Amino acid sequence: MNLVTLNIDSIPLEEALPFVLRGADGTLLANKGYVIRNRGELDAMVSRGRKLCIDPEESGDSHRAYLAQLQKMLLSEQPLGQFASLKMAAHVGGDRGRVLDTDKYTADWSALQLRATQLLRAPQMGDFESRFRALHEELARYAVQAPDATLLALIYLSAHETRMYSATHAMLVSCVCMVVARETLRWSEERVLQAGCAALSMNIAMTELQDQLAQQIQPLAAQQVAAVENHAARSEALLRDLGVTDPVWLEAVRCHHHRTPGALAQKTAGQQLARLVQRADIFAARLAPRVARLPMPATAAMQASYYDETNQVDEVGAALVKALGVYPPGAFVRLATQEVAVVLRRGPTATTPRVAVVMNREGMPTGELIPRDTSQPTWKIAGVVARKDVRVQIPLQRLLALV
Repeated sequence: MNLVTLNIDSIPLEEALPFVLRGADGTLLANKGYVIRNRGELDAMVSRGRKLCIDPEESGDSHRAYLAQLQKMLLSEQPLGQFASLKMAAHVGGDRGRVLDTDKYTADWSALQLRATQLLRAPQMGDFESRFRALHEELARYAVQAPDATLLALIYLSAHETRMYSATHAMLVSCVCMVVARETLRWSEERVLQAGCAALSMNIAMTELQDQLAQQIQPLAAQQVAAVENHAARSEALLRDLGVTDPVWLEAVRCHHHRTPGALAQKTAGQQLARLVQRADIFAARLAPRVARLPMPATAAMQASYYDETNQVDEVGAALVKALGVYPPGAFVRLATQEVAVVLRRGPTATTPRVAVVMNREGMPTGELIPRDTSQPTWKIAGVVARKDVRVQIPLQRLLALV
């Protein structure tokens, strides 16, 4: 065992450890994935282990990335005070870690998909509340700390993963709701989190069926139609059985498929949340493929959310477009140069996001992702590109690295 001593200030608090933490003699202090809640708990570990150490061979790339970032800071002659802010962090894709700026968060999205799928497909009364809260709190943290990266990751996964469609869809709708509620509707933090909870649990009574339907080619059977039509009421009842008592959350789940256009001010708190969930649900569902159908372009998904049942501008739909932009992260667009690019993050206006070119004007993959600022006339967006017409596969990690 080749132990390396860590600076105590480099160890992340209130998030999963990306490495195994050991004492100076090799004693196990904390497994990878353990969450150290506060500095007091960390100090207690120091007193038990004398020093905090890791074995680089146990830590995957996390330690190597930490050292690389430390070396970069030394070479750039940054002030010594900035070194304390350098943290070791887990990255998307498990052990393929990298150190990020302190205002960015990363997630193991594949693990989150699996956790959400397991939780929502087979909720258990004994541990549902703690598992659900942990999942929701993690999503809420990412939606605050890195909203663009979160939207990009979930929209990307929605377009690529149909086997765990229901849970991925629920996570995307939950994060969209929280971003819109916080950034545009300016709701209180309590209501933002209620919206996230309602969206994450809206389909809990038909998670397995929804995954099945994403793979199904033939028309729905009568029993499936009935299960889809009454799933909102069944989801509310199941949540009550699982211990959820928040009346606003429960009302939002029960009403999330109600077609009730009109001003938000005329609705109850639960109905307001339900309307936000419904608009975000419509948007996210149209972005995701099924075995039997292709996904819609982002602009078509936005349009479906923007107009209400009477073909008038919907108050919440307009807030959604304002928050996410006409071209949200993960969308593909054609630039004035005829290059095809993927949207990485929202820009200064709804129509000027930051993008990276993935195909040149001849339709060939560029190999390298080339950042472009679409607020510049040279690279303004000329239109959207359907995902099926983008003949290149880009790993999510590469995209997130540029956000």
